[in-house]
Amino acid sequence: MERIWTAIEQLIRYAEQRGLLAPEDVVYARNRLLATLRLTEWQPAEVKDVPLASPAPVLDAMIDWAYEQGLLETNTTTERDIWDARLMDCVMPRPSEVIRAFYERYRRDPQEATDWFYSLSQASNYIQTARIANNQHWKVSTIYGELDITINLAKPEKDPKEIAKLKEMPSSSYPKCVLCKENEGYEGTWRHPARSNHRVIPITLLDEQWYFQYSPYVYYHEHCIVFSAEHVPMKMERKTLERLLDFVEKFPHYFIGSNADLPIVGGSILVHDHFQGGRYPFAMEKAEIEECIPLPSFPSVTAGIVRWPMSVIRLTGPKEDVLDAAAFLYETWRTYSDPSVEIMAYSGDVPHNTITPIARRRGDLFELDIVLRNNRTSAEHPYGIFHPHEELHHIKKENIGLIEVMGLAVLPARLAVELETLADYLVHRTKKEDWDESMHKHWDWCEAIHSAYPDITKDNVHDILRHEVGQRFVTVLEHAGVFKRDKRGKDAFRRFLQHAVERMSSLV
Repeated sequence: MERIWTAIEQLIRYAEQRGLLAPEDVVYARNRLLATLRLTEWQPAEVKDVPLASPAPVLDAMIDWAYEQGLLETNTTTERDIWDARLMDCVMPRPSEVIRAFYERYRRDPQEATDWFYSLSQASNYIQTARIANNQHWKVSTIYGELDITINLAKPEKDPKEIAKLKEMPSSSYPKCVLCKENEGYEGTWRHPARSNHRVIPITLLDEQWYFQYSPYVYYHEHCIVFSAEHVPMKMERKTLERLLDFVEKFPHYFIGSNADLPIVGGSILVHDHFQGGRYPFAMEKAEIEECIPLPSFPSVTAGIVRWPMSVIRLTGPKEDVLDAAAFLYETWRTYSDPSVEIMAYSGDVPHNTITPIARRRGDLFELDIVLRNNRTSAEHPYGIFHPHEELHHIKKENIGLIEVMGLAVLPARLAVELETLADYLVHRTKKEDWDESMHKHWDWCEAIHSAYPDITKDNVHDILRHEVGQRFVTVLEHAGVFKRDKRGKDAFRRFLQHAVERMSSLV
C-alpha cells in the first residue's frame, strides 16, 4: 500500500507546484484520488520535494497499481488514457475557476492569459508532452524558405485488444464529435477519447458563442483550436473571415486560420465549424510578396501574390477594408472557372472552389492570406486534381489542410520506420528484388536519390533523406496549388486577378 500512497502524494505535490491545486483543496483532492482508486485508508507518505517536468511517470505508476488490483480490464492505451485523465481531474480546478483565472489575466494582457492557460493545459497532461516528445521534427531549406517536417508518433496505434473491444461497444452520439463543448470533463469510452482533464475558455466572436482550447497533440507552439458552441458544419463565407479578424483583434499575438469547407481540400473534421491558431512563425508568414496587385476599389489595402508553392493572395490594411477586399475575392473565386488550367467552379450543382484563409496582425494593421483551393477530381487524378498526385503518395496521401498549407508537413508514423529501412537500402545499394515488398512504393524516389547523390554513406544518409523529404513536400504543395508555378500558371493567376479587379470596378 505504501507504493500507491507515495504515488498519490507525489501527484498532489506536483499539482500544487504547477498551480493546479490550492493548499485548501489538498484534502479534498486526496480523497477524490482515494475514491477513484477504491481505497478507504490513507497513510502519510514521504516524498522528495523535486519538481516534476510531467506527471506521466507518477500517473503510469498509479495506473500500473490499479491494473494489478484488477481495476483495469485490458491495460491497453485507450483504457489507460481514461484512467490518466480521470486521476488528473482529481487534482485540477473546476472549469469556472479556470475561466475566472483566465479572464483575470486577460484583462491585464491577452498574452499573459494564453501563456497561463497553455501552461495549465500542459501541467494537466491534457497536452500530452511526453508523447509529443516522441515525434520526429526537423527543418528543411527550400526555395520557399525553411519548411517544417514532422512525423507524427504521438498518437499510438490501437492494439488487437482495443480493436476487439471496439466491436463490442455500442455506438453513441454523445458528444457528437471530438470538438463539441460536451467533451469538457467527459470520461471517454473505447470509441471516444478521454477528456476528464479537459478545460475550455468561452470567447465571443461577432456576438456569437465560441470556445478556445489547445490541441492535445500540438504540432507547433501554442497550437490552439477555436470552435463554435453549435455543432454545425464548416462553412466558408464572409462571416468566417470576419470571425478570424475579430479573433486576432482580441488575441493580437496569435495567428488563426480556417480549413477549407470542402472534402479533399478541407481538414479532417468538417462536421464542426472550427479554426486553428497559435504562436508560431510558419514559413508562409515569412514569405515575401513577389507581385503586387492593384486594387483600385480598396486603396488602403496592400495586396500581392505570395512567393509560395500554392496560390496565395495577401491582403494587409485596416480591418474593415481587408475584410471587404477578402470577401470580394472569395466570392469572385467561388464562381470562377478557367478550363485552360482545369479549374471548374461547379460540376452541375456541386461546388469546387473555396479558400483556406489565415489571419494575423502586422502592428496596427490586419493581414489575411487567401489560399485558393479547388477539390475537383478526374479519372487521371481520382484523389484530386489539386492534391498530391499518386507518385507522391509514398510520402503524403492525406488532405493538405491548414497546417500543411502554411508550411508544416504532418507525415504518417509509418515513415519513421520506412526511412530507417531506406537508409539501409541506400547505403548498401540493395537490389529491388531484395527489398521488402511494402517498400516498393519508394523505389523510384530512391533511384532519383542515388542519381543525385553518388556518394551516400551511413554518416550522411539520414541528412540526405530528411532533405529529400522536404523537397518532396514542396512538390506536394505545388500539386495542391490551383495555379502552377510555371509561366502558364502565373498567367492564369493574373487573369483571375484581372477578372476580380474588373468585377470590383463594375460594381463600384
